[in-house]
Amino acid sequence: MEDNFIKVYVEQEDGTVNEMDCPTDMGFSLMEMLKAHEYPVLATCGGMALCATCCVDVLEGLDELPEIGDEEYAMLDTLPDLLPNSRLACQLKVDAAMDQLKIKLHHTD
Repeated sequence: MEDNFIKVYVEQEDGTVNEMDCPTDMGFSLMEMLKAHEYPVLATCGGMALCATCCVDVLEGLDELPEIGDEEYAMLDTLPDLLPNSRLACQLKVDAAMDQLKIKLHHTD
C-alpha cells in the first residue's frame, strides 16, 4: 500500500470482512470513508457528533485511536446498547495509526 493509504477492515453482519483503502492525507473522517465506500451509515447530523448514527464497534486497533472527546462521549452515552469499544466514526480522522483497524457497524435493534 502507498504511504498515504491505509487499510481498514469492515466486518459485515454475516461475518464476512471487506477491506477499505483510505487516504491518510486528505483529512477525511472514518464516517466519510464508510459513506464513500457505500456502507449503510446514516450520519444524520453530517459528522457533528449529534446523532450517533455513525457508531461503529472497534474489533481490533482500539488502542491506536485517540481518546474519546466530551462531545463524542455525551452522544455515545445516549445509546442503550453501548459497548466499551463503540466509537463515532465521524469523530475519527483517518490517519496512519488506524492502519489495519477492524470495525463493525453498530446496529441498534
